[in-house]
Amino acid sequence: MSAIATLKTFLGWRSAPKPHITLNDEYYSHLASFRLPLILTVFMMLIGTMGYMIIDDFPLMDAIYQTGVTFTTVGFGEIRPISDLGRIFTITLIIFGFIVFSIAIGIIVEVVKKGEFQKTAKERTMLYEIARLKYHFVVCYHNEFTIQVTKELRANHIPFVVVDPREDLEEIAKKYRYPYFVSAQPHTQEGILKSHLSSAKGLITLADNVADNIAAIASTRLYETEIHRARKFLIISSAQNQEDDEKLLKLGADRVVTATSLLAQRVNAMAARPDMENLLQEFLYKRDTPLDMEEAKVSKTSWLALKMIKTARLRDIANVTIIGIRQKDDKFIPMPKGDIIIMPESKLLLIGTSEGISKAKKIIRKKEKPEELKYV
Repeated sequence: MSAIATLKTFLGWRSAPKPHITLNDEYYSHLASFRLPLILTVFMMLIGTMGYMIIDDFPLMDAIYQTGVTFTTVGFGEIRPISDLGRIFTITLIIFGFIVFSIAIGIIVEVVKKGEFQKTAKERTMLYEIARLKYHFVVCYHNEFTIQVTKELRANHIPFVVVDPREDLEEIAKKYRYPYFVSAQPHTQEGILKSHLSSAKGLITLADNVADNIAAIASTRLYETEIHRARKFLIISSAQNQEDDEKLLKLGADRVVTATSLLAQRVNAMAARPDMENLLQEFLYKRDTPLDMEEAKVSKTSWLALKMIKTARLRDIANVTIIGIRQKDDKFIPMPKGDIIIMPESKLLLIGTSEGISKAKKIIRKKEKPEELKYV
């Protein structure tokens, strides 16, 4: 290991992750237009320096300085006496300098006018920013559903990247405040690599056409296998009917939302239990409320594994109540008693304040019994 690498390891420095697609070829291809004026500038500086050294016996640094002053036409004058031949050479150098600068300005104006260089540079910068994201969601396609979904993700500070093939996606992103976006088909290699799916938590595909959802889900699962990802992507999709729902689940979606079923459930809840629906609407469906509900997974290494619920004392420490347990086999135990054993890899359904739930999750993640329990 080199000394620089050792120093970086000691200081805890890490190299910034790079995108899978850097657009370097496209970026530098736009800069190729500047090769001619750059070569001409170097050539003229070389000819001018040699000319002053040969014609008027200038020292090297004086020749370089006089060439630079003359070539750029800044008008500082002669730094040493120049012969008549030297003055003719100076006039020639000024004329060629003007021609080179005119060519350079014309090329710059043309590149700026096309806008391709700025577009590529902006996209390249965004790809590097996306590569630094961790546990983000890749949201496929822009529509009324994804507008609301991204609004909630942004409100909850969950990073996301919107992938859609529309050419006007940049204008859409500005309007709906998408921080990161990729103009590509979500199921293609370009869309997968540019959105840096490898470091994402999961994918949300809510396309109007079920075929698009199928393509996105299948591509994600294939990519998951290809990169040998240990933890599976969380895939959430939408369906128009029950048949599509079952089809998407078989293909690999973890959750499928059917608009008609969801609407029916909400209407039924409003009709049968209006007070309960109002309570949920007021506290659990909104942010910044005094009540929240979340799941917390108990890992194999958690100190709480194989312990009784009453041992956790979450009510005393974090003012959080366990209202349900989902076992590893997906069996759900509602309102568990204090003597119920918490099995490894089960999920606890917690209800309480946002701060309390956050504190409870930290306690559950610990490998050893927390110090707080000694004082309650």
